[in-house]
Amino acid sequence: MSEDQTYTAFAYQLRIASGPIEQVLRVLKQGFDKGETATILVFEDRNGRQVDFDLRGSLDEVLARVLPAPARTGPGRPRLGVVSREISLLPRHWEWLEEQPNGASAALRRLVDQARSQQQGSVRNELDAAGRFMTAMAGNLAGYEEATRALYARDRSRLELLIAEWPRDIRAHVLRLVGDSI
Repeated sequence: MSEDQTYTAFAYQLRIASGPIEQVLRVLKQGFDKGETATILVFEDRNGRQVDFDLRGSLDEVLARVLPAPARTGPGRPRLGVVSREISLLPRHWEWLEEQPNGASAALRRLVDQARSQQQGSVRNELDAAGRFMTAMAGNLAGYEEATRALYARDRSRLELLIAEWPRDIRAHVLRLVGDSI
């Protein structure tokens, strides 16, 4: 789970929580413990996918089921958050890595960072996240089909016009997911 990954929870058409998973789960757990029966939908903001969480037990137990296990200690540079792990590459991969400036580790870090930035900054990913969210939360709302067309046509003004009558929190979240993509 990425450090910058955020989630948004809706009770019917109202946004009830948004932020890092710990923050969202804290709000959901409080409602669960009070016996609130509203249908709650939680979305990963990065990709617009709906996710479910088991809220039974204490908040610490809920978080333990969701959060990654603590990093193991051992070789590496623990003070910098670096943990040594094993990877398998073919000989030609090792040869290429050894030719790179600053060594294999630096080259791998650059490749991973480059891939992450391309993935995170992808306009298509943002549009798909907004589209998934719209399908789940607005699929039955007036203008949904046309709004989806405007989204993928990257016509922001038309999208904003078509969703203007949607519930405030749904409309705001669609525009948040779209960001500056269109």
